[in-house]
Formats: sequence, structure tokens, C-alpha cells
Amino acid sequence: MATLSFSINSSGLNTGICVSHKPVSRVGYLRTKVECKESRVGKKPIQVPSNVNLTFDGQFISVKGPLGELSRTYPNDIVIEREESILKVRKAVETRRANEMHGLFRTLIDNMVVGVSKGFEKQLILIGVGYRAQMEGNDLVLFLGFSHPVRMPVPEGLKVKVEENTRVIVSGYNKQSIGEFAAKVRKWRPPEPYKGKGIRYAGEVVRKKEGKAGKKK
Repeated sequence: MATLSFSINSSGLNTGICVSHKPVSRVGYLRTKVECKESRVGKKPIQVPSNVNLTFDGQFISVKGPLGELSRTYPNDIVIEREESILKVRKAVETRRANEMHGLFRTLIDNMVVGVSKGFEKQLILIGVGYRAQMEGNDLVLFLGFSHPVRMPVPEGLKVKVEENTRVIVSGYNKQSIGEFAAKVRKWRPPEPYKGKGIRYAGEVVRKKEGKAGKKK
């Protein structure tokens, strides 16, 4: 660190400025270990019904139930423990990635268990004049105001049912496949913001915009 000092002679005149240097010790930083908090979702136990069989092989898990069979590979950052009819997902190491994978894979494995035992479904509603849907064999046929109907083959493992010509119900044991197919159907006519016409999920809230006001007289 440098300091300034002024030298003054006997007559009171300033003869100059002296600069002196003093060694300064290095500034130290106190490092504290930051522990990752446990995921609130990840620490919840997973209930396994009696009609569901689980198979473990290293980092591979297979879930088989009355509706089908699903399998997935999970990372080394987490550990899956089984206690009778309960599954617990724990972190193998204390890292940021392990904290992220903890809640994610707990949800994915829970979806597998629920899917093969109870199943999932997603409903779509068609709103618009002349909009309707029907099943022809294994194809979902949509009439959405185009010059031609939209024909969509139903993927393997999914079931599609049409009620009242305007309600499409997609069901199955793989939640991811259900969501992907429902999103593809909705993509053909997303709900527009003025009158709300289009395809929307059941319970979806569509924010409407105010149209142009008429000319004032």
C-alpha cells in the first residue's frame, strides 16, 4: 500500500512529496461448502400397487403392470431403493446435477408406475362452426375448415375415442406418448384469441383479445 507524506524545511516551505510503500498482506476469502437442498418432489415416496412388477438391472428399471410395460435408464447421480411396496429415489452425490435429476426422475418413475396400473388420458375439445372429429379404423379424422380432412394414424399403445363429434379422448399407459399425440392434434388448429375457435385441451383457459371497435358516428 502506498502512502503520501509532505516534507517541509525549517523555513516552512514544502520541498516535495515523498511516497512510501508498505507491504500489505494478501486479502483472504473464506470459502464455505454449499450443500444442495433436497428436492421436495424427489423425497416423496412412490407407492407401488400389488399388480405392478419392478425389475432392476444396474441403472435400468422396468415396470410391468396390467396395462403394459415401460422401461427407462436413470443416471448415476441418483439411487432407487425399494422397501416392500414403496420406492424411494435418493441422490447418490451432492451436486447440482444430482439435485436436478432427483425430482425429475422421481416424477418420471411415478408416471411409469401409475401408467401401467391405472393409465392416463387427455381430452381435446373442438370449437368452431363445422369442426368435428371421427374415427375411421385406426385413424383419427379431423374436419377443421380446410379443403380436405386431416387424417392422423393413432400410434401403437394409444387409444382414441370421439364423443359428441367434438370431444377427442386420448388414453394409454405412456404419459409422454399421450401428451405428444395430443399436442400434434392441437397444433392443426390452436385456439385463436378473438373468438376462441380451434382445438383446446379440456380445462384450458384461452385469453381473448378485444376486437377492433366499430367506427363511431
